[in-house]
Amino acid sequence: MTRIFEKPLYPYRRSADQDRETPARKQVIVVGAGPVGLAAAIDLAQQDIPVLILDDNEKVSFGSRAICFSKRTLDIADRLGCGQELTEKGVQWNVGKVFFGDRQVYHFNLQPEAGHKRPAFINLQQYHLEHHLIKRVRALENAGAPIELRGRNKVTQASQHDDHVSLNIETPDGPYALECDWLIACDGAGSPMRQMLGLDFVGRVFEDNFLIADVVMDADFPKERWFWFDPPFNRGQSALLHKQPDGVWRIDLQLGWDINKDEEQKPQNVVARLKAMLGAHIDFELEWVSIYKFQCRRMERFRHNRVIFAGDAAHQVSPFGARGANSGLQDTDNLCWKLKLVIDGTAPETLLDSYDAERVFGADENILNSSRSTDFITPKSQISRILRDAVLDLSEHHGFARPMVNSGRLSVPCNYESSPLTGPDDLAGGPALTRPGAPCCDVPMAQGFLLENLGPGFSLLTMNATAPDAISEAGVSARRVKMDCDPVIRERFLGSADSAVYLVRPDHYIAARWGTFDETKICAAMRRAIGKEG
Repeated sequence: MTRIFEKPLYPYRRSADQDRETPARKQVIVVGAGPVGLAAAIDLAQQDIPVLILDDNEKVSFGSRAICFSKRTLDIADRLGCGQELTEKGVQWNVGKVFFGDRQVYHFNLQPEAGHKRPAFINLQQYHLEHHLIKRVRALENAGAPIELRGRNKVTQASQHDDHVSLNIETPDGPYALECDWLIACDGAGSPMRQMLGLDFVGRVFEDNFLIADVVMDADFPKERWFWFDPPFNRGQSALLHKQPDGVWRIDLQLGWDINKDEEQKPQNVVARLKAMLGAHIDFELEWVSIYKFQCRRMERFRHNRVIFAGDAAHQVSPFGARGANSGLQDTDNLCWKLKLVIDGTAPETLLDSYDAERVFGADENILNSSRSTDFITPKSQISRILRDAVLDLSEHHGFARPMVNSGRLSVPCNYESSPLTGPDDLAGGPALTRPGAPCCDVPMAQGFLLENLGPGFSLLTMNATAPDAISEAGVSARRVKMDCDPVIRERFLGSADSAVYLVRPDHYIAARWGTFDETKICAAMRRAIGKEG
């Protein structure tokens, strides 16, 4: 049977643009058809912004690569039109267990409370995620949306001008040229686009090597995240086990600093390591093997005039914590509604600077957490290891030590409290969970869940407060969503307040909140949220 990553899903087809005497001008070009590039293009096309995706490949990614996708990513996928398919295909999990040596020292639940449409995490191979996004692209194309995906179209040269970007493209039929008003670079960690513009990363590269192995096996391990410090089968190192769909299991094994990568990747050596972990009686088949080093780095700025970087092209973190692909999807979720307003002339171009400010902040938060995880997992001195092991010993019986255990702080969306777009918090006694700058949390409602009842634009949430059905200001509108004050809604949105009004951005971040409806204050917050007042 042909696996999905072996089949061309967007094979090369000659375009009419290749026969033009002068370059065709596109409104938006996305470079890279990984999860981040596809998500950006779908988001824009759903807002009727014409978008062209260029990729030098014609298949989804080989190997599972990113596998842990957070609730926030699933909420975004719901808005992109494929959240249900991803959730059904993925392995859902909330529980993680931490082992030290051969004993479990504690476990945790990432979503202990009810009232969420989506689970805390799913495990899903990146190639399945890309496949579902490509199917969504095709569905939009068939419905007449302005989106196109061109495989085996490799960007070989890029240059910026005041009002556009010029590109040279290489194809099986030879080169051609294109221009675009805006370019979103989602071309991965090696980002040729970044190199073409003479840009680079700043940050840390860690020396430890890790082996990733995807194995196909019939095993009865539970649907949980298992992490080992100093396990019997990999002494002095660490290990990680995750279940994926289709009987595929992800195994990460720390190897240390000075290794022979060619030797370590030989099938017989990988198999020997895995049998030591799983037991000689377990039959398995290797699907994908890779060796990597941790990198915690980012570009100094993500926006460079008409070229905007997102995902791994803009920032890199270690995989423990599932912060890479999840933060990349949060990049596009932050960017696309702003780019729509700029293209429509509703907001000034300076609104895009808030993408840079907010997502650089998010990248720094991810890098900080990822670096701390890496330092705990891979102690750099004997005293650091002694302290780390003492924390693990204590965590088995003492709750105070467990927050200090760091096997990868798992991805959560950052807070934009300090963003220039974030407005006032005038809700006395309001919960910290839903303060301005925070992502809007989900709650069950009479019909479905809150997040699925929010529209593609701004929303005005009201609880025990009168307000019009919609309010318009500076070219944008906010539609009212009336919420009944049941105990869950009161806990997450009211706190000790009697009534509340929330302004929620198109990316479902809370822009401002008040105790009662005040049109003047709400209009001021709307202007601020689109970069027209600060």
